[in-house]
Amino acid sequence: MGLGRAGVVAGVVVAAGALVVGAANAVVLARTDRWIVEEPDDLPHAQAAIVPGSMVRPDGSLGAVVRQRVDAAVALYESGAVDKILVSGDNRTHAYNEPGAMRDAVLAAGVDPQDVFTDYAGFSTWHTMRRAREVFQVSSAVVVTQDFHLARAVDLARAADVDAYGLGVGDAQRTRAGVREVLARVRGLGEATLRPSVVLGPQLPIDGDGRTSWAGGRS
Repeated sequence: MGLGRAGVVAGVVVAAGALVVGAANAVVLARTDRWIVEEPDDLPHAQAAIVPGSMVRPDGSLGAVVRQRVDAAVALYESGAVDKILVSGDNRTHAYNEPGAMRDAVLAAGVDPQDVFTDYAGFSTWHTMRRAREVFQVSSAVVVTQDFHLARAVDLARAADVDAYGLGVGDAQRTRAGVREVLARVRGLGEATLRPSVVLGPQLPIDGDGRTSWAGGRS
């Protein structure tokens, strides 16, 4: 009998958890659908492309996920859809520098150095978006990331008061990351609602010279 009750309780807990996850995903997907576009030509002009970080290899080369993001951001810049590129990622240790590697790839593609901003404290999507608004003073942006990540990223950008649109850039590691993203949207909805504080710092306006942002990183 006791085991029967325990099974019922466990079932209720699992069902409640599934309901929360499903509801959070439905909210995030529904309220960002209007701001996600499939073709770059459908985007309004924006101050910057925001490129969230992802894994870079030990030799400093870009992993497949972040390479897709960087290439798409460079294409937006070259087409005139955005004026600047803001790369944002994890550089919490001397040995690991996502934004530095991303910046180097953008520069290697021929983007004017003064148009490349580097955020070394993009520890999560929420950190990236809130810092984009408060540190870099970005008011309009195109968020460039994979389809599975796009809804949460755009939702958090808008929660941070950035007029953000999203452009999906491919499906690298889609299956594994997509499953993880279903759960991440629950946390993302909480962040969009509560808007927790993040590490900030001196303002580095996006309409200035991006090279002023480079000194903040660790190499």
